[in-house]
Amino acid sequence: MHPDDTDDQTPSLIQEPRLWRDDGWTARVIKNDDDEGWAVEMIKDGEAEPALVGPWTMGRDKKNPKPLDSPAFYTLVKTASEVLRRHEQQLHAMLHKSLRVTGDFGSVNVTLDIVPDEDDPYALLTAHDEQGEQLAQVRVAASFKLSVTSATSWIEKGYPRLQ
Repeated sequence: MHPDDTDDQTPSLIQEPRLWRDDGWTARVIKNDDDEGWAVEMIKDGEAEPALVGPWTMGRDKKNPKPLDSPAFYTLVKTASEVLRRHEQQLHAMLHKSLRVTGDFGSVNVTLDIVPDEDDPYALLTAHDEQGEQLAQVRVAASFKLSVTSATSWIEKGYPRLQ
């Protein structure tokens, strides 16, 4: 157990000039390897990598970093949370595609959900009617390209398994 952690493995509150832990986040002021200045990294509890690393202000002596304080910490939490939210939205957009096709068969919503398994990535191609009832679902290659043309062809052929 880390000395800063309580018995129930919940990180404890820390409010030091270069280390601040609260509200599920840790801010750590570090030496900036790229120049003479300082940087701050924001790490969400339970994560190995920082969600955000950015420049940090020098203190009045122009040698040491400005100490962390509550307003700065919560601004950093807000910024890091936004970075994570955008990353999650981008990942969702990459792994989930959806479109609606209309034809003699009516209107069908078709989704492609990619499962990024390290050993065997694949995708699920699913069709739903206008009421949300699932009409079909087949496993396809993760590289399957969902388009109006490919979805329409799949529907018109009776939702066959695709190679």
